[in-house]
Amino acid sequence: MQIGVQPHVKIGVTRQYGVSPTHAFCAWLDQEVAGRWLFATASQPMAHVEIDGRVGGAFCFVERQAGETARYLGRYVEIVPDRRLVFTLSMEPHPDVITRVAVAISPLAKGCALNLTHENVPRAHASYVEGRWTGILYGLGLTLIRYPQHSTTIRSKP
Repeated sequence: MQIGVQPHVKIGVTRQYGVSPTHAFCAWLDQEVAGRWLFATASQPMAHVEIDGRVGGAFCFVERQAGETARYLGRYVEIVPDRRLVFTLSMEPHPDVITRVAVAISPLAKGCALNLTHENVPRAHASYVEGRWTGILYGLGLTLIRYPQHSTTIRSKP
């Protein structure tokens, strides 16, 4: 390791959406809606999604593509409805690499701004992860347009 080079970095991605902060926030915790965009691609929605949308609750997104299975796992650390969501994130086959994602949503005159910060990203993967979040948040925007009437109540496991 080189002196002065950090093995992990923090990345950030910001987007604006023409929907209320409530609508954008709920899309993160509604299993049906999140499965369409979170960690998904335009051609490959998630095969399985479980969300326990409360502080301490866990989530699991399962992706199946070309005979391979990937799991995105995490726990919710902080939830401030309509404003902030913080969660841990790991991905199989590297469950020992645990990162932290913070999503801040703020109201605008028309819509909202979403600022995502992803911490503890291995430096070697930072460019890929930033590009992936850029695509994921683009997918969120398309989902918010396609499903404007999705429930604004958060469905979680009892």
